[in-house]
Amino acid sequence: MQMKNNVTEFILLGLTQDPVRKKMVFVIILIFYLGTLVGNLLIITTIKTSRALGSPMYFFLFHLSLSDTCFSTCIAPRMIVDALLKKVTISFNECIVQIFSFHFFGCLEIFILVLMAVDRYVAICKPLHYTNIMSHQVCGVLVAVAWVGSCVHSSAQILLTLSLPFCGPNVIDHYLCDLQPLLKLACTDTYVTNLLLVSNSGAICTVSFVMLVLSYAVILHSLRTHSAEGRKKALSTCISHIIVVTLFFVPCMFIYTRPATTFPMDKMITVFYTIGTPLLNPLIYTLRNAEVKNAMRMLWSKNLISDDKR
Repeated sequence: MQMKNNVTEFILLGLTQDPVRKKMVFVIILIFYLGTLVGNLLIITTIKTSRALGSPMYFFLFHLSLSDTCFSTCIAPRMIVDALLKKVTISFNECIVQIFSFHFFGCLEIFILVLMAVDRYVAICKPLHYTNIMSHQVCGVLVAVAWVGSCVHSSAQILLTLSLPFCGPNVIDHYLCDLQPLLKLACTDTYVTNLLLVSNSGAICTVSFVMLVLSYAVILHSLRTHSAEGRKKALSTCISHIIVVTLFFVPCMFIYTRPATTFPMDKMITVFYTIGTPLLNPLIYTLRNAEVKNAMRMLWSKNLISDDKR
């Protein structure tokens, strides 16, 4: 137990140590984060204020945008500040908090994406029973289960982290605290811990991705019996979901489903799904969804009218 208390803080090397490149990182991440906040908060506000967006699909989209906002906020603000500092340190307790929040909202996003696929499956393959199966009560329970499941997953990550003894090396070659880079610093054999990591994070990513691929394959196959107009509308929605799923799951599986080895590209891949995907999600869902775009126009029109009355 004595060894575990030897390291009280870690040094984060970030994306780069070059001063010029760090300024570029500051500008790029700041723009991406502001775009993420604006896009996702706009979707959240639109869904909350629009009566036309009361279906389960938009209920799940609301929670996806909420998880995207929180997921990005766990990482981006600190990256922005750290890019201005010469030496970046993070305390052991802050590291634990970041691991918990990062995995909590990341796992929540995975579960919400699965629920969105279930919703589309029921809507397209069992349209006559849709309102009974996907009632407001059922959707509320499903989202609650997703939150609880995410808490269980992230708690497991914390237990794995606290089981590692750190007795000297404290330099993390990354821009965030996560179990993978921490395994390199532990002064013990991490083979079992890495197996547990793969069976936890890796299994969640892989099993969820396989489920999603199979569900969308069934959905696309069933569209053959629909009318041309119905097929076009359903296909547009499903393609948006498939794009989001691919952008998020492929990098996650690359990071969490392999042995305890690191590659130079790991940091950029992590940037993609922690900073890039939360920015792209609102763009994908709004650009390909006429109902969301119309609801946003109505919200914008209402704000303009209320401003004119003042």
